[in-house]
Amino acid sequence: MTASTDNAAQTRTELEQLKQLVADLLAEARRQGASAAEAGVSADHGLELTVRLGEVETVEHTSDHGLGVTVYFGQRKGSANTTDLSPAAVKETVAAACRIAKYTSEDKYAGLADPDRMAYDYPELDLFHPWGIDALSAADIARACEDAARGADPRISNSEGATVSTQQGSFVYGNSHGFVGGYPVSRHSISCSVLAGEGDGMQRDYWYTSHRLPGELESPEAVGRRAAERTVARLNARRLGTRKCPVVFSAELAPGLIRSLLGAIRGHAIYREASFLLDQVGKPLFPAWMQIREDPLKPRGIASAPFDNEGVATAPRDLILDGVLQGYVLDSYSARKLGLETTGNAGGVRNLSVSQGDMDLAGLLREMGTGLLVTELMGQGVNTVTGDYSRGAAGFWVEHGEIQYPVEEITVAGNLKDVFRNLVAVGNDNRIPGSMDTGSWLVEQMTVAGE
Repeated sequence: MTASTDNAAQTRTELEQLKQLVADLLAEARRQGASAAEAGVSADHGLELTVRLGEVETVEHTSDHGLGVTVYFGQRKGSANTTDLSPAAVKETVAAACRIAKYTSEDKYAGLADPDRMAYDYPELDLFHPWGIDALSAADIARACEDAARGADPRISNSEGATVSTQQGSFVYGNSHGFVGGYPVSRHSISCSVLAGEGDGMQRDYWYTSHRLPGELESPEAVGRRAAERTVARLNARRLGTRKCPVVFSAELAPGLIRSLLGAIRGHAIYREASFLLDQVGKPLFPAWMQIREDPLKPRGIASAPFDNEGVATAPRDLILDGVLQGYVLDSYSARKLGLETTGNAGGVRNLSVSQGDMDLAGLLREMGTGLLVTELMGQGVNTVTGDYSRGAAGFWVEHGEIQYPVEEITVAGNLKDVFRNLVAVGNDNRIPGSMDTGSWLVEQMTVAGE
């Protein structure tokens, strides 16, 4: 039996044990007088190893467990968590949640998601592919990655290390509607970060690869070389004078703009009236060619899940269709507050894809002509209430459609409504592993503040 096969068998056994644990917990909540209850429990195991300058620097074996329970006494709610899954600890955690619920105020919107929305029959999404590597094998992979980075250019002067990570585990959710569901997951990654120097200047950058399947990861050598290329390209960076100009957000950064959109259409922001996108459903936010679609049922997807954190069955949906906002992102509580139905997004949005044009990054730069390519953002300057956006940035100045030189110590600013409305194109250059499939974004104009 291979290590991967053995890991898979152990995880299947663990999954069944967690399902029984949740069932027992729900029974205990009923015994303690709760009118309804829900619980989520997870178990994760993994290995993370870092090599720096050719030597193993850290080796971390992880084995984490966590359980959260919420009980309801009518419309009163109490929650408690524990990392101890022993029967005595579980019983005490339920008791703690019950004690809290008895002293909370009634909330007419509190309660489980509607029973007819439960994912009683959910698909297999092929999310579990364990990687049976030991520390020695992980060290060889990390060393090959770092060696490729350090040997790619003589200006690479130091390394922050190369890391190999493999994680696998199980998640189970259940509630007193009679729903108990769970599934195993895995995720693996290789990353590398190096430093380069020339004259008095020093720059750092990184690259990584991540996937559910170890066989789908980029080669460690490719990751190392890409990290080196990105680092060296930033040497001898200049500052810019303040101006207004077109801006390209690289494919690594474009998901941040999408996250700002999601934060503004979350139900909790909407019912609190703390969003710049209030009352925008059915109205155009983007150009008519823009589509943003969620697919939580994507096989092997990084964020795929057959049900959300309330047991509600997930399903594909359009968030932006022909540029128009189709709806909010709701769990059952925010949906009730707004007089709407849950969208199956308790726990977040899963696997977004953005319509992409026929231009790669080079094509976007030619389309832009003169402007700024942003490859790094710093700070948290996004105001979800007003839509104002201001972030520290670094990247490259572009003229005649070609990169001229790296730039740093600048700020890009605007309002997100204008950013979305004035989106010129989305590239087809997505090379970033993750839950958001988008290329680089070309925005017609933003303010760039520098010297």
